Amino acid sequence: MIDKVFPTPDEALHDVFDGATIMFGGFVTAGTPTNLILALQRRGTKGITGIANNIGLGDKLDVLCEQRQLAKMIATFAIRASGARQSLFEEQYRRGEVELELVPQGTFVERIRAAGAGIGGFLTRTGLGTLVQEGKQIVNVDGVDYLLEKPLRADFALIKAFKADRLGNLVYRGAGRNFNPAMATAADVVIAEVEHLVETGELDPETIGTPGVYVDRVVQCEPVPVRWYG
Repeated sequence: MIDKVFPTPDEALHDVFDGATIMFGGFVTAGTPTNLILALQRRGTKGITGIANNIGLGDKLDVLCEQRQLAKMIATFAIRASGARQSLFEEQYRRGEVELELVPQGTFVERIRAAGAGIGGFLTRTGLGTLVQEGKQIVNVDGVDYLLEKPLRADFALIKAFKADRLGNLVYRGAGRNFNPAMATAADVVIAEVEHLVETGELDPETIGTPGVYVDRVVQCEPVPVRWYG
C-alpha cells in the first residue's frame, strides 16, 4: 500500500525548485496551506510564479515577499481596499519589482478547472473591453465576441484539507473547500496540508472532496492562526 504521508512540511517540499509555478489553495484565511507556505519561506525557493486567489489579505503568502521569493502572482485580487494596510507584495508591485496578472475570479477557477480536465481553453465574455482583454484572442461566435482564455497549470499545488487518510483522500470542511479541489487536479505534484490524519478505510467515501489519485503527498499540521487586516 502506498503511504503518502510526510513527517514535516519541509520534507514534503524537498524537490520544489527555483522558478517553479506553484498554486496555493485558500480564500483569504479559509483553506490556506499556511504551514506549507511557511516551509516554502524557510526553503528559500526563488523566482516563484504563484497562482492564488489572493495575497497579502489575511493569508501568509505575503511572507514570500520578505526575501523576494515571488517573481509573479496570478490572482483575483492583490491590491488593498481603501484604508487597508499595504502588503509587502503591493509595495514591491508598485515599485515594479514583481509582476501581477489579475484574473476575474470566475475565469480564474475555470482556467484551473480546464487544466485539470485537459481542455485547451474556453470562451468567455468576462473582461471584454477591459485590461483583461490585452494580449488575448477574440473569437466571434454567431456575431458575439468572446475572449479565449487558456488553462492555468502548475508544477506544484499546495492545498489545505481538514482530514486525510494515508492514501491521500481528502475531506474539506465548510468554506475551506474553495479552490483546493480544482487546484488538486491541475498540478504535476500535489501536496496537501491537513489537520487530521486517519487510517485508510476510515473515511466515509461520500465525504471525500478530492480522491487520493490526485494527491502525491500529505502532511499533518496544527492550524496556524492567521489575522485578517483591513
